[in-house]
Amino acid sequence: MTTAPPESSRRTEVLELYKLAVEMADRVSARRGTANAFFLSVQTALVTLVGFGIPKLSQSPWWVSLTVALAGITLSAAWWMQLRSYRDLNTAKFQVINKLEERLPAKIFADEWEALKTDPIPGWRKRYAELGTSERIVPLVFAGAHLLLFAGTLTV
Repeated sequence: MTTAPPESSRRTEVLELYKLAVEMADRVSARRGTANAFFLSVQTALVTLVGFGIPKLSQSPWWVSLTVALAGITLSAAWWMQLRSYRDLNTAKFQVINKLEERLPAKIFADEWEALKTDPIPGWRKRYAELGTSERIVPLVFAGAHLLLFAGTLTV
């Protein structure tokens, strides 16, 4: 008959799993930052090229401008969906981290999150504007810029 491992051994295992989960969550955040830098660079280049090329685009058939605008809007949509996916992935990872913290003497991430959620600002939904929420606005701004630039090519 086998015996259960001693409490200190179980706590060490939980701590190692906790370290791994935190490292994996950090890697997801780093990948999200890299993806944001990629999309921001591509979108900025596209908007700049269209902005400088409006006189030539206005001389092209309308579908050329539409194609460029749709490419930019598609990039914006892909960026937005990827950010949402990263948010969902991080939410799941932190649920696991918080569950592991219940078995540890300190609840660093759970306590930090609780501190961020307290003391709401009057007239504001919550005190802490989550990065995932605020960063998902940027692709929408670029989609709007592409629509405006498309309209501009039609009116020149």
